[in-house]
Amino acid sequence: MYQIKNRIYQNFDKTQKTAICNYIRALVKQNLHVSAENLMNKFLEEQAYYLEINSSRFPFLAEFIEESDFLSDTKDYIKECIKYYEYKEKQRPIIEAQKEYEKKKRKFLQEVKMSKEAPTKKQIYYYEKLCKKYSLEQKDVTNLSKLDLRDEIERILDEHSNDYKIND
Repeated sequence: MYQIKNRIYQNFDKTQKTAICNYIRALVKQNLHVSAENLMNKFLEEQAYYLEINSSRFPFLAEFIEESDFLSDTKDYIKECIKYYEYKEKQRPIIEAQKEYEKKKRKFLQEVKMSKEAPTKKQIYYYEKLCKKYSLEQKDVTNLSKLDLRDEIERILDEHSNDYKIND
């Protein structure tokens, strides 16, 4: 993708080249199911229409839109964009798996950190209130970690979650 960007649209300045490339890439992304030839025709029709009504975002195209260099560069860039998005789509399962792995890793590291920290005052207060509410015997929380107390609170809530369920 980047190699072709350096090769195409040599007669445009940097800003013009970037604007055209971004527009074409967005057009391809919106129409992934459309062939390169159809995308090319759609792009040319749109630009010709907007130039005709003097409302184009790319007024500099007026002098280049019919040139064979511009047409071949545009076609090459559209094909390259299609390849890029197809490759990206093929990579999606790998990227999703990587994200899931990173999520699990962060959760594990957070639990390791919690297992080494003392429980917060809010946690202790909440635990005491739950024990009072459900008439449970409180454990000694001085030796428990944040993780242990969180698990204990979850256990109490799971045990007594039936109290909140509506019976049909």
